[in-house]
Amino acid sequence: MPERFDPVTFLASAKGGHIMALGLRHVAHGADWCEFALAYDRRLVSDATSGILASGPIVSLMDTVAGFAVWVRRGAFARQATLDLRLDYLRPSRVGQPVIGRAECYRLTRRVAFVRGVAHDGDAADPIAHLAGTYMLLGDAQ
Repeated sequence: MPERFDPVTFLASAKGGHIMALGLRHVAHGADWCEFALAYDRRLVSDATSGILASGPIVSLMDTVAGFAVWVRRGAFARQATLDLRLDYLRPSRVGQPVIGRAECYRLTRRVAFVRGVAHDGDAADPIAHLAGTYMLLGDAQ
């Protein structure tokens, strides 16, 4: 199936919401995966003395990039809901470094999409967290 959903075009049309508030940006994508970056921002740290990013923005990054991976795989934007999202943290992010989130939609059924992914801060072999999730497909791809 030819790719019809373009994350770059979709993001360019965004006028607000958490994607804009967090400053998420597209890095790359393929037929069943997507990669976004979350820039380091002191307003997003969990503890001002450590400078480590809070978990909330990283969860938002990963939920967003996983949802986009589903749309890329389906070839179109369609309504969906996060059924289950598990993020296993392996270590804190490095202070001052952007966090890269990459997710792959590795299986689609009629009503459920399955995703996996990783968050890292420069070296995918040394991840911050692993992602496993499922999304309920609520509408037909357009």
